[in-house]
Amino acid sequence: MTEPKPSQSERPHPAQKALAATGRALRIAARKTWIVLKRLPIALYSFWRALSDADYAHMLTDLYIARASSGPALPEPEAAPEPAPLLPPAAVLQDAPPDSALVLLGLLQKEGRFVDFLQEDITSYSDQEIGAAARVVHQGCQQVLGEYLSIAPVRDEAEGTRVTLSKGFDPAAVRPTGNVVGDPPFTGALVHRGWRAVDVRLPKVASSRDVSILAAAEVEL
Repeated sequence: MTEPKPSQSERPHPAQKALAATGRALRIAARKTWIVLKRLPIALYSFWRALSDADYAHMLTDLYIARASSGPALPEPEAAPEPAPLLPPAAVLQDAPPDSALVLLGLLQKEGRFVDFLQEDITSYSDQEIGAAARVVHQGCQQVLGEYLSIAPVRDEAEGTRVTLSKGFDPAAVRPTGNVVGDPPFTGALVHRGWRAVDVRLPKVASSRDVSILAAAEVEL
């Protein structure tokens, strides 16, 4: 059995609802206003006395500072993460064309019999015989280097000089040896000045030539 619906006269009128809501809002506002008005005499008294009494003004200042320092600490801003150090790009390995190396090796063989000397079994030769052969090889190979390349030392200092390798030195140009511990700078004695090719003037060869033939076989007729 359904409950009877209220009649039209029993339902609250919209104007009554609005008046009720307005009354509640006025009561809340009046309550907040009364709280503020109760503080007004204290505020006025403190204001005028602080103007006329320096000690009282200092006391209020100390109270304010103490209250501020005892309040909840603000969260410290998070430090920005340090950027990751940039790593140098990995070296890309590539095949070195053998033609230039073979041409140079052929020149060393032609002028200084370099390949002959290295391929020879010298265990049965005396030191005097090896020394005499090495002189011929040295003269011919030195002639090739002077004619087809310009070579200069990597370091200008004299060997035995104390040198310092600063951070970021080129490990391909200078190689630390001995007791290498930690990070640069390193200080030590220059044992070898190193060599670098400043200029290369190898002769041009015909495309039909087989540069892998370092020395042609000889047939005496």
